[in-house]
This record gives sequence, C-alpha cells and structure tokens, in this order.
Amino acid sequence: MTGHPYTAPPMPVPLPTDDEVLLVPPDAAEAEATARAVAALAAPDTGLTDLQRVLLEALWLAMTGHEVDLDDLDPPSPERLAQVLARRNAAFRTRGVQVMLLAALVLRPLPPEVADRVAAAARELSIEEGMVDVARRFASGALGLAAADFDRNGYTADWDSADTEALHTSVGLAKAWDVAVADEELAAQWEALADLPDGTLGKQVWQLYLARGFEFPGRPGSAPPLLAQHDWVHVLADYGTVVDSELEVFAFIARANDDMRAFSLLAMVVSLFETGYLRSGAGLFESSPGHLSVGASMAVRVADAMRRGALCRDNETGSDSIDYLRIDWFELAPLPLEEVRARFSVTPKSDAATAAGSVTPWEPGGISEFQLANGRAVAEREERPYESYGCENP
Repeated sequence: MTGHPYTAPPMPVPLPTDDEVLLVPPDAAEAEATARAVAALAAPDTGLTDLQRVLLEALWLAMTGHEVDLDDLDPPSPERLAQVLARRNAAFRTRGVQVMLLAALVLRPLPPEVADRVAAAARELSIEEGMVDVARRFASGALGLAAADFDRNGYTADWDSADTEALHTSVGLAKAWDVAVADEELAAQWEALADLPDGTLGKQVWQLYLARGFEFPGRPGSAPPLLAQHDWVHVLADYGTVVDSELEVFAFIARANDDMRAFSLLAMVVSLFETGYLRSGAGLFESSPGHLSVGASMAVRVADAMRRGALCRDNETGSDSIDYLRIDWFELAPLPLEEVRARFSVTPKSDAATAAGSVTPWEPGGISEFQLANGRAVAEREERPYESYGCENP
C-alpha cells in the first residue's frame, strides 16, 4: 500500500435520523468492513506495522466478538469508512475515530499523511475529536504544542476548582493535576483507610500504598489527588501497578466514560509509555517508551481492559457512563470490594488477558522492583515488618 493519494471530502456524511440510526451491535460483515477501512487509514504508506495489526485485531475481537482479516487492504478512503458507518450515531462514529487515532498514535514517527487521513475521516464522519489535533502536532514534531492540546481538548479541558469535592482536598486545585503537598486533612483521610475491615475497598487501597511505600495524597512526594483516583481503580479492576498495568487501567477508565474526552487519558499513557511523544503527564508520570510494542500480549491486555470498561454500569444510578476519576471513593471505601465491583458491573478479565500476563496488585509481577524496594525502605524507616500482600516473589 504505497503512495495512495486522497483528497479531503467535499461534504461530510450527516448523522442518521432517529428512523435511520442503527443501534444493534455490528455483525461480522460490518465489523470486517469497519476494521479494514480504519486499518487502511491508520497505516503508513508501507502498510500496517506489526503493533498496529495485533492491536486492531485484538480490539475488534474484544469489542465486537468478531475476528477480522487485515491482509491486502484497499487504498485508504475516508469516504468508504463514512459510508460503512452511515447509519451509526455520533457516539459510535466517535469510537471508530478514536480507535483509528489509537492505531495512529502508536506510530513513531507518525507520518503527516496518516494524521491527515485520520483528520479527513473524522470530518467525513461529522465528528469532532480533540485528539486529532494532538496527532497532527505529533506528526509535525510540535511536541510541546501537542502537550498543550491534551489540556485544551482532553479530559481536563473544563476543569473547575469545584471538581475537587470528590477528591476531598481542603482547598480547590487551580489545575487538574496539581499536587496538594500541604493538606494534612486529606492525608489523614487516606491514613484512616487502615482502620477499615479486611476485604473492603478502602483497606485494600491502603494495603496497595503500604506495600509500595506510596506517600498519601496531601503530603510531599505524593501523587496529585486527581491521579490518585486511579489507584482505586487498580484495586477495583484488579490490575497491578507496573507500567504495563497503567496502560490497562487507563484503557479501562477511558472506555467506561461516555464523555468522549476521556479517550485523551488513554492517548496520554500511550504517548508516555509506548512512543515517548510526551515527556511527562498527569502531574507525576514520566516517559518510559516501548511497553505496548512488546508483542501481541499487551495488545490483548489493553483490548480486554477496554472491553471491561465498556461493560461497566452504575447499577445504583442506572448510568452506563462512569467517570472513575471523579467518584467519591471515600464514600465507597467501607464497602466490601466485591460489593463495589457488583455496583459497577466490573466483569472478570478474559482468560486471554490473564494468559497474556495481566496481573493483579497482589501477585508477583504486580509490583515494580522500584516500588518493592521503596516499600521495604519505608517499612525499615518506620521500624515495622514489610508486608507485600502477595506481590513479592516467594
């Protein structure tokens, strides 16, 4: 697939009317046609990379239940994709654009023609997706501007100091990823999780922190309170705390939220932990490239995390959209972990994801060597025995 020209579509395909819209899951034929159109648009002129192929194949199988054939792709055509999705609503189309973006964002370098094709496809689908601008910045080498676009167009674009209520900070945070380094009231709430019964969500989050020597939010050296929200998800969804597991956690979080800007969270960790386009993110994470392209195993794990996120539902409110970073976790902390999982319809990992190496926080491989050493050092400093809660090699 070399040098296929395309021109920007002259007229977007309008969204379907209520009478025209198709709301049932895609059948095998639609899944295949969509996957092939997406793959052609996201592929470099030399063809799909190995990572793109395994990622798209894993995603389609996990999200639709259908295997797809990505050999011998037709020339890229935004119009073809738009016609395949002509009867799909804005949410379905946006998810298609986001999967196409994900396949593009794993490329380094990201060819400008790929970013342009993705942008053209979004226009043809009548979809606005802020991460398209990020992809084009990456393709042009404007990495600093791309980082700014994450804030301007992504999950935290409408951040307000009132949003800190669920974080339990004593004062409002001017920026989403600000660190609250002098908030003893906040730190005390985290410390009090130790007093909860074993098996509760809060007690297991406390154990996660203790084993790794993490500082509680509100103290110097801690994570931003907003980022600390995702630590509850490590326990809720049963993911370890190594870098590979962060890709799973944020795939789960992003797909559970029907606010399409949540996709930027997954785009962020891919840009940190696969391509290294971002040097830092979320107020704490540092670039560590190459964690997605280790083979088909990580593609299977990320795809399964997205499947699990998509199946989440808040059975108390009846909402199919869950913003896991803005939940008041301290209200749920005293509940048994399994009760919280049931509330949010958190399904088990697939056998394929487990076989591919997806680990829990409580088994060897679910903690990094740095975290293990840090947990031991903190225990020694506090003159107490170290407890890994199962994640230390026997």
